[in-house]
Formats: sequence, structure tokens, C-alpha cells
Amino acid sequence: MAKQTTHQTRPNRENNPRRQPTASGEKDAAVNRNAGHNYFLLEKFEAGVVLTGTEVKSVRTGKTNLKDAYGLIKDGELWLLNCHISPYDHGNYANHAALRTRKLLIHKEEIRKLIGKTQQKGLTLIPTRMYFKNGRIKVELALAKGKQLWDKRETERRRTADKESREAIRARKT
Repeated sequence: MAKQTTHQTRPNRENNPRRQPTASGEKDAAVNRNAGHNYFLLEKFEAGVVLTGTEVKSVRTGKTNLKDAYGLIKDGELWLLNCHISPYDHGNYANHAALRTRKLLIHKEEIRKLIGKTQQKGLTLIPTRMYFKNGRIKVELALAKGKQLWDKRETERRRTADKESREAIRARKT
């Protein structure tokens, strides 16, 4: 009797060990966890990033830090400042600078909206995460308002109260 074989036309991406989860868009390249703690995140926007080749390779390996980064609108263009992308390990003399100012790509009408909102007192643009989408690197920017120390304490109190109530409900069910 003949042995049956299955023929795949495309490789199974879930089981392909050579495919990086960051580059395929399954996992974020960088997340700014401090953003939610230090700011009230009001509205979120997606923007493309203009990067060099070695910067893209560093982002794929996950060597990106958005902790102190912020967005700035200057001359009708959106810029990302203080975003640290580590130099590529296998780069040569043409490697990039780690804290270079990078241009963000966003529609003009969204920039006009952001100009009006960021000129209000206390509002700023904070990157919350960097990720891959269809092979391109995107940054999620949030329109944010800074939290005072008492705001942070109030948020923490609310979070612990919610956690305790969930645990009480879970304990009652069992």
C-alpha cells in the first residue's frame, strides 16, 4: 500500500522557528510601561517611523527603549525625540546614533489636530509602544496629560481595590 504524504504549499508560520515573533508582528518591539503610570493617556495615534537599515535590525532584536521619548511637532512635521535604539551588533562604521531624532509619518490632517491639542497646557505626545505592521515599523503615540503624585496614589488605590474585589468574587465562586 502506498504511503500517504501531505504537501504544504506555504510553510506554517506558527511552527517556523526561524521567524522572529517581533518581526512578524506577534510581539511588540518596545513598550513604554511608564507612560500609563506617569500620564493620563487620552487619545492614541499610529505613526510610521523613518529609520535607517541598522536601526530596523536593532528594533527586530528588541533593543529599543521608549522610556524618556516624546513627540514634538515642528514646522508641520512630527518628530520622535529621545527614543533610544541601540547600535546594531553586527554593524560597521555606518552604524546609527542611538538617540537620533527620528521623523514620524502621519497624515497632515492628524498633524493639524495634534497641533491644536498639544498647544493646550499640560498635554504632550508620548510613545506607548513600537511594533511591526505588514513589515513596517509603527509607533503608537498617545496624547497624554501628566499625573501629579496624588493622582498616581489614587490610581494605585483604585487598582488594588479592584484586584481585591475580583479575588473576593473568585473566592466566593469556589
